[in-house]
Amino acid sequence: MQPFNNNEHPHRRYNPLLDEWILVSPHRNKRPWQGQNEKVHEDNRPEHDETCYLCAGNVRANGVKNPDYTDCYVFENDFSALLKDEVNYENKNNTLFQLKPERGINKVVCFSPKHNLTLPEMEVADIEKVVQTWAEQYIELGSHDYINYVQIFENKGSVMGCSNPHPHGQIWAQSSLPTQVEKTQKSLRAYFEKNNSSLLKDYLEAELKKEERIVLENNHFAVVVPFWATWPYETMIISKRHFGNIIAMTAAETLAFAEIIKGITVKYDNLFETSFPYSAGIHQAPTDRVSHPEWHFHMHFYPPLLRSATVKKFMVGYEMLGEAQRDISPEQSAKILRGLPNQHYKTKTY
Repeated sequence: MQPFNNNEHPHRRYNPLLDEWILVSPHRNKRPWQGQNEKVHEDNRPEHDETCYLCAGNVRANGVKNPDYTDCYVFENDFSALLKDEVNYENKNNTLFQLKPERGINKVVCFSPKHNLTLPEMEVADIEKVVQTWAEQYIELGSHDYINYVQIFENKGSVMGCSNPHPHGQIWAQSSLPTQVEKTQKSLRAYFEKNNSSLLKDYLEAELKKEERIVLENNHFAVVVPFWATWPYETMIISKRHFGNIIAMTAAETLAFAEIIKGITVKYDNLFETSFPYSAGIHQAPTDRVSHPEWHFHMHFYPPLLRSATVKKFMVGYEMLGEAQRDISPEQSAKILRGLPNQHYKTKTY
């Protein structure tokens, strides 16, 4: 009988945040690929695009003119998925046909007036302004009595469904906890009540001792490929100090968070020397005016690319019908990311 090798043999791993399992099949990464290849778009966008709805001074689709903003610009989404209006609905408590009206506010956050400047190419000081804007919006949106969760996220790249190439993120604030957040909260709370400590603080401390899945770190945060990662180059930024939301950060932590966002996104771009697509988002305590000592601040990055700038991971078949599955071990992914340069490939001198 062969000795087990986690970089060669199929196995399942447990995700304690979602109380789910994932199948890891590292040997499948060797198979030949004759499936779909994504088109690589040349990243030669101008600094200002007169046709872009998000550029400074331009008119958006609804006829509203953007101001001549100089750093972050926030506005309510012109095509919101959620609406503020309260509606009258009689809940009939039908087990098989449950329905609940949902209120909320959707906002767009333009990271910079420069149409061609993504997070990895921005200065740390400018990313710090983005983090400060996120904190301001968490306070503002969370102050509404019907808002119980504020989801901050970014979809980068057309392959991730981003409808406008101008670097921006979104904030969806709503009256209910989204499903993934609710599952995470349940797991965090169960661990905290049993151990009187933060699940993610304990997890990160164990990862820092092992070092095999750590990609980079600074004094206040670390980037790790989670033991249970689903996407090929999935990572998570975890705060070293236990705090629950973005407004609990000190000034030093705010700067360190900006630095580590730049650090991991530069490594992503360097991986295949392309503007690396991903969906990323912050998970933090709800704004429901209840104490949440179980929550530990963290940020997820879910990038789809697998082997190159043109080959991505598809979640189909077994993943949709069985459970999540990945074709490269988290340890291999972490080693590859860790070994990449910290300097963006576009700024290399030969």
